[in-house]
Amino acid sequence: MFLFIIIAVVLLVDQATKAAVQMLMCQGESIPVVPPAFYLTYIMNPGAAFGLLPHKKMLFVTVTVIIIAGVLVGYFKIRPRKPVLDYGLGLVAGGALGNLADRLRYGLVVDFLDFRIWPVFNLADTAIVTGAFLLAWALLNDSDKSSKKERK
Repeated sequence: MFLFIIIAVVLLVDQATKAAVQMLMCQGESIPVVPPAFYLTYIMNPGAAFGLLPHKKMLFVTVTVIIIAGVLVGYFKIRPRKPVLDYGLGLVAGGALGNLADRLRYGLVVDFLDFRIWPVFNLADTAIVTGAFLLAWALLNDSDKSSKKERK
């Protein structure tokens, strides 16, 4: 149940921030927040992270569905479940759904977080990356414990 709450919160916050950007900014507009380090820059991204593979909507939709299916399988298969796994899976799925909603609605993804040293991204991207790190950390941490038990 907790996983689905995380997914819903990520999806709602992501979509709300994107809607606010779309209502309050013009496409291509950039507003300094903490110059010169951080700006809000409204762009429509036709590709994946960093604009890779532009205009491959069906590829991204398919990959997203596979990721979400993997999250759900992982959620129901992993026992005993640890909270860090729920957070990681929820962040990945919520972020993936946020970007999927954009792709299905616009064929593009709304991006607006601009640190000027990195391509412009959004909260869904942040959730996906954070979730992936949490999952990797949990899996690596778990494998460390397993290897220590084997050595004893």
